[in-house]
Amino acid sequence: MNTVNLRANLPVNLRAAALLALFAIVGAESSHSQGRQIYPAPEQASADIAAALKDAAAQHRRVILDFGGDWCTDCQVLDIYFHDSNNKPILEANFILVHINVGHRDQNVSLADRYQTPLDKGVPALAVLNMRGKVLYSQKGGEFEPMRHMESSAVTQFLTQWKPATPAQPPR
Repeated sequence: MNTVNLRANLPVNLRAAALLALFAIVGAESSHSQGRQIYPAPEQASADIAAALKDAAAQHRRVILDFGGDWCTDCQVLDIYFHDSNNKPILEANFILVHINVGHRDQNVSLADRYQTPLDKGVPALAVLNMRGKVLYSQKGGEFEPMRHMESSAVTQFLTQWKPATPAQPPR
């Protein structure tokens, strides 16, 4: 059986097209690995939390603090799960979600400490606050750190467990 050197037998324009396609795939993969921009500038965190607590009090909702970074694949997956068709209605009716940029775990460390959410266990790291800012829950063991290996139902269970006991008022 003779092997054929496909590269030698391909016309130049097809080889060029194949190379362009390969570069496009590699480029798309590189930009995909950086993911979507979810987390605002680190210096915005305190103002975002204050605004969320004000809205939560007015709307009788809780606040979820999501400590992470755009570089984090598990953080990207968590955000996709938060907004899928099963979880988005629960999230929007009961919570205000605040994304807190931790850089590469070197930004907003004092905020994570304030809300009892250790970053050394990995990100995403979540805390749930009542409408007055009291910590009701904080991840201690990196529970959502392996999010890419988890199902959306884990987020559904989390949201259901931590939503307020009384129904939230509809946003105005």
